[in-house]
Amino acid sequence: MPYTPDFQDPDDLLLVSRNLDGRRPWLRPTRQVPYAHVLYAAAVRGRAPVAVVARLAALGYTDVQHSGAPWPESVGIEDAALAKGPDSFARQWIDVGEPVSLRQVVEAAVHTGRAPADAARRLTALGFRIGGSGPLPETPNPRDVMLIRTDRRGDGRWLEWGDEVSAAHVLEAAEYLACGPHAAATRLAALGLRLPYTPEPGDERLLTFDVTYRAHYAGRWSSAPLGHVLAVARETGRRPRDLVDRLRLLGVEAPAGSVPEFPQDDDFVLLSEGLDGCGPWLRRNTVGGLGMRHVLSAALVTGRSPASVTVRLTELGYRLHENAKLPETADEADVRLLETVDRSHRDDVHLEHVLRGASLTGRSPADVASRLTALGYRLPDEVRYPDVRGAPPGS
Repeated sequence: MPYTPDFQDPDDLLLVSRNLDGRRPWLRPTRQVPYAHVLYAAAVRGRAPVAVVARLAALGYTDVQHSGAPWPESVGIEDAALAKGPDSFARQWIDVGEPVSLRQVVEAAVHTGRAPADAARRLTALGFRIGGSGPLPETPNPRDVMLIRTDRRGDGRWLEWGDEVSAAHVLEAAEYLACGPHAAATRLAALGLRLPYTPEPGDERLLTFDVTYRAHYAGRWSSAPLGHVLAVARETGRRPRDLVDRLRLLGVEAPAGSVPEFPQDDDFVLLSEGLDGCGPWLRRNTVGGLGMRHVLSAALVTGRSPASVTVRLTELGYRLHENAKLPETADEADVRLLETVDRSHRDDVHLEHVLRGASLTGRSPADVASRLTALGYRLPDEVRYPDVRGAPPGS
């Protein structure tokens, strides 16, 4: 049977309601009243906690949890809110009989808009025992709650004081929270967690791969483009090999090819997607291989032959697909044609791709099909392509 108080005074009903709203569910006189319930009731009613305890006793609630220290003389609603726990709807009070966990401190801080250090100090003043002894951040951060969760899909656990955090967790948490990995690592260390490395200021630049309309940071499954490593080495004066070692320590996959100690003059051009010597940098495609269009465009920009470009990029860890057939010289017409084909050398080129290339370049489908075949693309043998040019684009 649900318990119902046998008194009707609104103030008393508010005091013994579990959610402090004067409605069921009610506290049962046979069960212990949580310490935090007393604090919050005192704050809501503007009374001293000892007065709340006395009134509860008069109503038959004699078993009241206590911290062992004197009751605070007064409690403000802001401080009492710290003891609510993560689920204010279910009224999950923080248990004064147990040390306060890192999760509870962080959630209390986020819930009340405080810094974790301030939340810990106020909880201590209210009679709670903090589970950790190290310093906590003096600035608030709403990301703290999810930073200390090992898996945000519901199967993880909450990190506790002194736990060791993997480099992969730092990258995964930063990616999920849309912040820089260095900022995540610095905050985790400030929260008293142990990392497999000491965060360094230079990590911020090293882990920022591209900056376009927003920063693009290294993720848990990402690998560092070689151009990025060489660019950071050029900016900072650090050895590329040292940067690669640092990336591995930070949990990021290093470039696959050789990392030149002294890059050649046009390496930055070859390694940039826009062939301008700047990021975004060329990434390895382990399935489709190096794009033919990039090779031919790089040859035109640098004055190298396509073969020379390919040899250098192969030395740097990039490779053409085995089906690719390099022309002896680069031609602007080939580059324009390849701009219309979004297929790799491992994929079949179908009729619609040929027709699109013909439409956008003004060449005949037969000419497009013939040229793509010469460059190593696979086209179905049974298709007969018309040798008729369409209207030039823009006509």
